[in-house]
Amino acid sequence: MTDGNSLQDRWALILGASSGMGAATALELARNGMHIFGVHLDLRATLPNAQRLVTEIQEMGREAIFFNMNAADAKKRAQILDAVEERLKAEREPSHVRVMLHSLAFGTLRSYVPDDRKQAVSQRQMEMTLDVMAHSLVYWVQDMVYRGLLGSGSRVFAMTSSGSTRVWPPYGPVGCAKAALDYHVRHLAVELAPRGIAVNAIRAGITETPALRKIPGHQQMLAIAAARHPSGRITTTEDVARTIAALADERTAWMTGNIIGVDGAEDIIAR
Repeated sequence: MTDGNSLQDRWALILGASSGMGAATALELARNGMHIFGVHLDLRATLPNAQRLVTEIQEMGREAIFFNMNAADAKKRAQILDAVEERLKAEREPSHVRVMLHSLAFGTLRSYVPDDRKQAVSQRQMEMTLDVMAHSLVYWVQDMVYRGLLGSGSRVFAMTSSGSTRVWPPYGPVGCAKAALDYHVRHLAVELAPRGIAVNAIRAGITETPALRKIPGHQQMLAIAAARHPSGRITTTEDVARTIAALADERTAWMTGNIIGVDGAEDIIAR
């Protein structure tokens, strides 16, 4: 299959697929004709969200193959990619993954030096947050490239945030991970350019998602963003999903190594 303007019958792999940015992007890419590999980590209480998403994608006439596994676990990653590789080999014209989205939102929200030492982020918590929310992008891309699952025309996207450059007291470890993620995106873009693989980060505006609701003071963040936003509303997951679908077009191949703001000009408004 050759690349075209349409994403019809191509495959996307989404890490963090069952909610928030990942879920919205899975649905939008399916609307654009893509089949979806989804990786998520849900317990019994939230598993129905993933199941509903699979049903919605299938009702569009698209395939949805989801894995309820820890995306930051090396053995689980290998198992998932074994299955992805096997499915793509079954295609009439075996192909690679056209779109990969890293949207993992699992980390520690603690200050570095609070008054109570017991409330400070620990080394283990810091390392876990960096591993899941930043370094795992590198490991997934490495494995996919060496397996031939990413190739010329592939697009890799990673969800970052303005927290990579701005400070919100309890956001420290996650903000650090986002800053590392931004660098990984730039570095991967340079190394993968000769292979025809574009890598970009998406910096969404303040968006109400399950991940945001875990941040202490998130209601204040939402209120501030809504009050000063030039469009009078905050960013939605659908805004982000539509942008990713547009950037997956073959005509954007020369756009790589960027931190792309998808926030309706929120980030440039004076605070």
